[in-house]
Amino acid sequence: MKDTIKIAIAGVGNCASSLIQGTHYYRDKDPGNAIGLMHWEIGGYTPADIEVVAAFDIDKRKVGKDVNEAVFSAPNCTTVFCPDLPSSSVIVQMGRIMDGVSEHMKDYGAPYTFVSADEPEPSRKDVIKVLQESGAEILLNYMPVGSEEATQFYADCALQAGVAFINNMPVFIASSPMWARRFKERNIPLIGDDIKSQLGATITHRILTDLFKKRGIKLERTYQLNTGGNTDFLNMLNRHRLKSKKKSKTEAVQSVTARRLEKDNIHIGPSDYVPWQKDNKVCFIRMEGKLFGDVPMDLELRLSVEDSPNSAGVAIDSIRCAKLALDRGIGGVLEAPSAYFCKHPPRQFTDDEAFQMVENFIAMERMNLNEVSDSISRKRNKTSAPI
Repeated sequence: MKDTIKIAIAGVGNCASSLIQGTHYYRDKDPGNAIGLMHWEIGGYTPADIEVVAAFDIDKRKVGKDVNEAVFSAPNCTTVFCPDLPSSSVIVQMGRIMDGVSEHMKDYGAPYTFVSADEPEPSRKDVIKVLQESGAEILLNYMPVGSEEATQFYADCALQAGVAFINNMPVFIASSPMWARRFKERNIPLIGDDIKSQLGATITHRILTDLFKKRGIKLERTYQLNTGGNTDFLNMLNRHRLKSKKKSKTEAVQSVTARRLEKDNIHIGPSDYVPWQKDNKVCFIRMEGKLFGDVPMDLELRLSVEDSPNSAGVAIDSIRCAKLALDRGIGGVLEAPSAYFCKHPPRQFTDDEAFQMVENFIAMERMNLNEVSDSISRKRNKTSAPI
């Protein structure tokens, strides 16, 4: 029997809520009838083997509570699909605020004026101590979009504590040569950046773009607009915090085009905050191109999904791949999981290629995974059109 996978979470928001609910929801499921998972078992680990041992947040309605209670606290608004969570005995601790809260959020009043004034912010040493004493093996970053300083703070804490780091947000850690080198030198696994959804706006846009390329259709211009009503969308009304998010989402699509589109011909990014949508995200995609005989065509798609559960299944696979790396003594950026699970990995591959890389990662013991990805890259360069 394998041990549990001990994780820590920075940011107990909607995504953390869906993840924690999922680890309990699938506990008693029949493996042959478990809907919504890409893998029931990875390296002997199932979703039920994931255990939260530490959590950080800055919301006064969450700090000091059992984490399994805090995930249902406002302003969390995602679907509750596993309401009867047992007590975990893990108390949410005060985290570092830094740039984790956009200035404009306080203008919206309750329930968004949530920063705890009662708890002192922990020092770097405090967070490292919590990670080490809790036995955490992996730290998940769920900081809000635009939290550059806070994300780097938790990445550094993971490094100093000797804990693997999964960067689910669009701040560039795994795709930063400096951070990648630091994790490699310490032989600590790193996955990132910016988690893809199971079936979300970006993965759908990528698949359609790749389809255009494979079917010989010239893509001339495209947009992706998204609306939602959770705190993520409210946070992103501050356009200054969107730089890395737009870059991450845009590059995810650009990387699978036959030829890169001019800047004015591609627009990918959030559109607006609609409070009554709550955690429901509505995506609008338009693609214009030309097919045989230079005859024009266009495609329009509307996708409606519950945003946070849409990422939780991907996070569960990402956690188990990080654990496999720990078990195998592999450190540094995990290229295969990063390419398949994230929008902005160090190197982009098509989703078909990245899927095969992850399957190889899961199946093979102590292999040189970079050799696999290099081989795929060489084959692709021989057959694909120049960019």
